Amino acid sequence: MLKDSISSFLLVTALTFALTGSALAQTDFLQRFDTVTAASNYQADIERAREHIQVLIDNGAPGVSIAVGVDQELIWAEGFGYANVEHRIPVTTLTKFRIGSVSKSMTSIAMALLLEQGLLDLDAPIQDYVSDFPVKEKGQITLRLLASHRAGIRHYLPDGSDNFITKHYDNVVDALEIFEDDPLLFIPGEQYSYSSHGYNLIGAIIQQASGEEFLSFMRNRVWSPLKLIDTVADHTDYIIENRAAAYTRRADGRLRNAPFVDNSYKWSSGGFLSTPSDLVRFGFGVFNSGIVTDETLKLLLAPPLLPDGSIADQDYGLGWVAFAPDGAWVGHTGGSVGGNTLFMVHPEQNVVVAIACNLSGCLGGNRNLRDIGRLFID
Repeated sequence: MLKDSISSFLLVTALTFALTGSALAQTDFLQRFDTVTAASNYQADIERAREHIQVLIDNGAPGVSIAVGVDQELIWAEGFGYANVEHRIPVTTLTKFRIGSVSKSMTSIAMALLLEQGLLDLDAPIQDYVSDFPVKEKGQITLRLLASHRAGIRHYLPDGSDNFITKHYDNVVDALEIFEDDPLLFIPGEQYSYSSHGYNLIGAIIQQASGEEFLSFMRNRVWSPLKLIDTVADHTDYIIENRAAAYTRRADGRLRNAPFVDNSYKWSSGGFLSTPSDLVRFGFGVFNSGIVTDETLKLLLAPPLLPDGSIADQDYGLGWVAFAPDGAWVGHTGGSVGGNTLFMVHPEQNVVVAIACNLSGCLGGNRNLRDIGRLFID
C-alpha cells in the first residue's frame, strides 16, 4: 500500500512538472506547501478576519479561500467549506477559483509591458492593431478609452445571454464577432460605462501588437515572471488540478451547479483561474518587482483625463480600481458564472488581501469584507 502511495505521488509530481515546464516552477511546486510565514503578531487579526469569512459560509457560500500578505510575505492563507459539494472536497490554499474581472488587472500589466516597449500607443486608433474592427460612426476608439471604460463599447446584453456563451474560440480576435458590429453607446471619451467586451478587444490588441498568442503572452510575460504558478486560463476541456466546482443559487435559495460556459471569448476580461495566494503574489509583484516602471504604474492607477482636461470623476484607472473611501486601496473585484473575487492592494503599507468563492455573487453575503484589509495595517 505504501509503495502504491509513493508511486501515485511520483506520478502526480511528474505530471505537474511536465505541465509547468520550468525548473523554477518545479522548485515552487515543492516549496509552496510551506509558504505561509509564521505570523504570531497577526494572530488576533486573523481570528477577526475568520469571523468575516464565517459570515459568508453562514450565508450559504459553498467554499471560500483567503490569503493575506504583508511586507512581501504571505502571512495567512486558508480555505473554508467545499471546492466540490457533491464529493465533499474541501477548499485548500491550492484551490483554483474563477477570478472574473480581476483578470482585467492582469491584462493591464500585459498592456503596460507593450506600452513600455513602444509596441502600443494609448491614443492611436485601435484599427492600427486590429485592422478589421469596424470604425464606429460616433467616433474613434483608442486603447486609453478602452482601458478606462470610456470607449462606448457595450457590456453584456440586458438578458445576460452573452455572459453564458458556450462556443469555444481558438483565437481572441475571432471572439470579437460577439459585439464588433454593435453601435457605440455614446461618443468615445464622453462617458464612463463599464465594459468587459472592451477588455476583450484589448486582449486582441495585445495579441496583434505583440505577435504572440494572447494566453502565451500572459504566461510568458506576466504570470511566469511574477511566479504565478496557480494562475491559468479556465479551459473547459483541460484537466486543471484543484479547480473548484462552480455554483449558483435558484430563486428559492437552493444551491445548483452553475450552467456551462466557455470563457474563451473573454480571457482578457474575466477568463482566468487563480488562488488567493497567487493573487497576493501578483499584488506584491506589480508593486515591488519592477515588472513595470513606477511611471507606468502611476498611469495605470490614475483616473483618466476628460476631453476638457479635467480628471474623470471615477475610481477606475486603466485596469485598476481605487476603493473608497480614501482610495488608498487599489485592485479589482471579480464576478463570474460560479465565482466571486476581491483583490485589494495597499501600496503604501505593502499589504495585499485576496478572497475568492465558488458561487456567483457570494461575496455580497458580507458587505464589510473590505474591512479585513484594515486589520493588517500597521
